[in-house]
Amino acid sequence: MKKTSKFTILMISGLFFFAAVFGASLGLALSNTKFIIDNENFTEFDTALPTRILDINGELITEFASEEKREIISINHLPQHMIDALVSREDRIFYTHHGFSIKALFRAVVGQALHLSLGGGSTLTQQIAGTLYCDRTDKSYKRKLKELWWAIQMERRFSKNEILELYLNKIYFGMGTYGVNAASKLYFGHDASEITPAEAALLVVQLSNPAHYNPFEHPDRAMDRQQYVLATMVESGLITEEQANTSFDNYWANFDYTRTGNTAIVTRDDNAPWFSEYVRRELAGMVYGTDDIYSSGFTVNTTLNLKNQIAAQNTMEHYIAYANRTYQRGNSERENEALKIYTPLTELLTLTFNLGELKFSQQRNEVIALSTYTKTINPIVDVMSLVCGIDSLKISVANRANAVAKSNVGKNVIEGTMIALENSTGYITALVGGSKFDGENQFIRAVQAKLQPGSSFKPLYYSAAIDSRQYTPSTIISDTPIVFHTADGKPYIPQNFRGEWKGDVELWYALVHSMNVPSLKILDGIGFDTAINRAIELLGIPEEEVPNRGFVPGYPIGLGVCSVRPIEVAHAYAIFANGGKEVVPIAIRSVEDKNGNVFLNPEKDVRQKQIAKGAATQVITPQTAYVMTKILENTVKSGSLAGPTGNGSKFTYRNENGRKYTIPAAGKTGTTQNWADAWAACFTPYYTSVFWFGFDKPGQSLGLKLTGSTLAGYAMASFMQKAHDGLPYKNFTAPASGTVDVTVCSASGNLPTDDCNEGKITLTFLEGTQPTELCTVHSGNSTGRLLGLYRLEQDLYRAGFASDLIIRDSTPLSFDLEGNNIFTNNTGSSIYDFLKEDEFGNAPDYNYLLD
Repeated sequence: MKKTSKFTILMISGLFFFAAVFGASLGLALSNTKFIIDNENFTEFDTALPTRILDINGELITEFASEEKREIISINHLPQHMIDALVSREDRIFYTHHGFSIKALFRAVVGQALHLSLGGGSTLTQQIAGTLYCDRTDKSYKRKLKELWWAIQMERRFSKNEILELYLNKIYFGMGTYGVNAASKLYFGHDASEITPAEAALLVVQLSNPAHYNPFEHPDRAMDRQQYVLATMVESGLITEEQANTSFDNYWANFDYTRTGNTAIVTRDDNAPWFSEYVRRELAGMVYGTDDIYSSGFTVNTTLNLKNQIAAQNTMEHYIAYANRTYQRGNSERENEALKIYTPLTELLTLTFNLGELKFSQQRNEVIALSTYTKTINPIVDVMSLVCGIDSLKISVANRANAVAKSNVGKNVIEGTMIALENSTGYITALVGGSKFDGENQFIRAVQAKLQPGSSFKPLYYSAAIDSRQYTPSTIISDTPIVFHTADGKPYIPQNFRGEWKGDVELWYALVHSMNVPSLKILDGIGFDTAINRAIELLGIPEEEVPNRGFVPGYPIGLGVCSVRPIEVAHAYAIFANGGKEVVPIAIRSVEDKNGNVFLNPEKDVRQKQIAKGAATQVITPQTAYVMTKILENTVKSGSLAGPTGNGSKFTYRNENGRKYTIPAAGKTGTTQNWADAWAACFTPYYTSVFWFGFDKPGQSLGLKLTGSTLAGYAMASFMQKAHDGLPYKNFTAPASGTVDVTVCSASGNLPTDDCNEGKITLTFLEGTQPTELCTVHSGNSTGRLLGLYRLEQDLYRAGFASDLIIRDSTPLSFDLEGNNIFTNNTGSSIYDFLKEDEFGNAPDYNYLLD
């Protein structure tokens, strides 16, 4: 009996607890339902807060605001095939479910549990409910349940058409557009009421992944998915197959293939449009639900330095214009010269042999073709389009002609790009993706273009040569014509930049003066695989991309015949400047929500990954990085960057006391085969910058007047001069040990003697690889005898003996590389003291020592 009473009390208590919880839940649900009822006018959206983009100093760069591209349209004004395309693509049972699909939910849960892509589990109602009432960045089951709850409530309150109208006016369609009307105007140039079946299919394709299926970036992908949606509509009986095919063909017949990227005309105020676009794309990959970028009031703290960015933009604008003026002037001169030479010969041949066809040059053919089209073909097209009622015929012909014209312009207009990184942090402090940023030019070449680096590639594998210890900065290499042979026995004959040969040169000289033959000899010495692996490490190219980048073992790779992005070249050179440590380029430091809370922290994520990598962040040793830096300093002092930088004097400033100081700089230029690309890469203790000029479409030559040294180098020097203005003096950091500075003869690479008359240079060596031999190129008799004495003394000393002639206090000789007395003992006496003639002009007899 007692047991029964206890059980009864327990059951009653449980029922009371359940009732309390149920009542509270029901009350909350009803209050939320009441909230929906109170918000019947759902076309009046809450004011969207723009996303603010700030530079490193907190200065406003620009704002991303959704209001710029949102237009409300009634569902009654939309063609039925727009509705049909949406439903058939996103939710085929939309008109029969009550806000959710058990089958779809089960599929989504299983896919999530098994980490498989089995399709989405959200109906159209759930999608819009999640957009309106949930935080779609939250990927938890709690958010999905909340989304499901709101979907059910919306289905209870609104009709199906009201839900569709809300969806079509609120949802994101890519390229910064919200709602079908704004999207239609941007993608197709007309109101949504005029959308064709093919256009409707293309728009709904954007809903799943607007970046991946952007028709202007990826027309093939977009076309494939568009056909799938149209086929689904045909299968469902919503349109006929003829309607689908006709609409599809008409759309692509009139498609402008010259549009690229985010083709909306930029109307916002933007102090750094190229960088802002790069940040926008980065955010799109970080934020789940890209509409949040435009409406959630984020504050994005970036790495940009507006002072440097403005300097970069002004520099690129000036030098791109200069390059095009020089190129066009050169073309005119060449054409005029050709006409002077060949036109008389052609006319003579036509008269002599009656060859009338030769009278028409290419230019005349083009003029005649244009005249024929204008006077003959175009009127016929106009008449046909009027008679047959096919206006698209005329538009299509004009569109294709316009595309050809734009394509030709792309082959003859020089573009340029640059990027600057802060060495210690990887911060992108300046970025210019090309010439004027507008609706037709949003290809960010600094991070997207894959280009041949030319000689700017050489330092990457030179660092592997230094690492091998087979080569040192003073290693002598012969710069003379040579025939290399490939693995299959074919000859490979490289040429130097201007076909000049220097004979024997030191390694550092060969690099800073871009000599091809010595470079390929070094490549041959270390091996293709070693060179390629080192280059890939420094460039930071993902493993999966390597097969498509042209890193083919062979001699061309030594001349930069591969594909790299400018940001990757900057990454490699910044590693030299950063003591061999990894440098990860980043543009976004953190993202705060509208309440000031940190929403995303990309920089923290990067730093944590670096900490986790431990010693692996040391890409090359600090010693090798420093040796390469000291070699590349000579490019600025006396090599291919000496002219643009004034032998480094352009980086000279005055401190607050009026005293001058020069910030050290190092770098390399690059000019590819046929002078098609012009590169300049430069780094200081503060920044690394990379500049490129060339054509978007390969095959054109910039000419001898526009090279890495004469074009890219000057643009780089102009920017770097402004970027360093006001910065205090700072030197490259030398490693605590492992390197030595040694003065060598510039001709032999060995220790200099009094007879060395072709100059001396102080170079940095890995400890243990520095030269110990005296120069024999300039040695006279006295120097040769001196060398013999020194070698004998060294042998005697190692054997435990000492020579009274050479060492007065039985102590070994030491080097004084900066003075004239090269071999001096601890008493301060020199071997030279014992080799001087006496007062009668007689030299001491020491020949027996040399036997």
